[in-house]
Amino acid sequence: MKQTQHVRIGYMPLTDSLPLVVAQQAGYFADEGLEVELQPEWSWASLRDRLLVGQVNAAPMLAPMLLGTSLGLGCIKKPLATAFSMGVNGNGVTVSPMLYHGLCALAPGPSPQDMAVALNKLVAARASAGDAPLVLAVVFPFSCHAYQLRHWLAVAGLDPDHDVKLVVLPPSQMVDHLRLGHIDGFCVGEPWNSLAALTGAGHCILSGYQIWENAPEKVLAVTREWAAAHPDAHRALLRALYRAATHADERLQECLEWLAHPAWLGVPAEVIGAPFSQRLPGGLTGQPFPRHHFHVFSAYQANFPWRSDAEFLLGEMQRWRQGRIEEKSTFAAQCYRTDLYRDAVGDLTNLPEVDHKPAERHAGQWRLPGDPAPVELGPDRLLQVE
Repeated sequence: MKQTQHVRIGYMPLTDSLPLVVAQQAGYFADEGLEVELQPEWSWASLRDRLLVGQVNAAPMLAPMLLGTSLGLGCIKKPLATAFSMGVNGNGVTVSPMLYHGLCALAPGPSPQDMAVALNKLVAARASAGDAPLVLAVVFPFSCHAYQLRHWLAVAGLDPDHDVKLVVLPPSQMVDHLRLGHIDGFCVGEPWNSLAALTGAGHCILSGYQIWENAPEKVLAVTREWAAAHPDAHRALLRALYRAATHADERLQECLEWLAHPAWLGVPAEVIGAPFSQRLPGGLTGQPFPRHHFHVFSAYQANFPWRSDAEFLLGEMQRWRQGRIEEKSTFAAQCYRTDLYRDAVGDLTNLPEVDHKPAERHAGQWRLPGDPAPVELGPDRLLQVE
């Protein structure tokens, strides 16, 4: 009989924590011989710090944060690793009603590039009038939220470090700060864009998908020490989460109802489900976002820890002058343990034969050679200047 292994997992209450909820509620943790204690946290920095001192054994973490922590950027240097991506997509850019109406008045059209043109004009007008710069919030400096927002600002011809003021706020506080007028907009994961839009606090003008299609988001982080000392528990954790992520994609509505419970997220089910039922109004026209713009929990190899994603994110850190590393490929391989993922779930799914996606971007679905069959992948383009 398999011995039960105890694992403590810290997490941020967000929609993309759904695989944790499913693994607990549907019994996948127990089925893999795990007794898991899930501990909520309310800021990314405190979640990271609890992982570093061993108060939790694992935690879904912002992918760039895992890399930054392993480099010692802005914190104690501690080598971390991931062998599991929690999914792709899920972020949005939401702005205050005042900024929204300003963009509507100045945008030549409804596209993300048109909104970028309008934002450039607004920022220039505020500077000419001597007004304070726009204040835009992200969840952490090393995050895909920050890089998606920075990329859109760059498409607008703006310098994110000089033309606007970027601040860091916990995800759950974004909507209140927007409603109180402390910030002019934010880039955050769900359900906070939907909550702002459906309560009138703001307007979600962009999905993260419109900036980077099928972008990675959170990864399951562990210290390399813990992974080496507890290989069986780590492997069981990867298997349980893979099975839960597949379950979440296949039975989404049922799973979202679990997430709405006060013990997990405590946000109304209709708010959590809005992006998946095309009830989240978007852009300048209010046309609902397509469902595929938001969370994908397992499809398109969403759980594979692509080393090419790690290398891209390391490049973003360098692009925005946060840090520099010469040997991106070697460092990515140390942090993104595709070997452990393959070992854990190889009997459950097709696996790509390579650890890196090719450099060229794709406008539609595409394939890579896989074992035992080819793997299906989704669009992966970045927003470009028109």
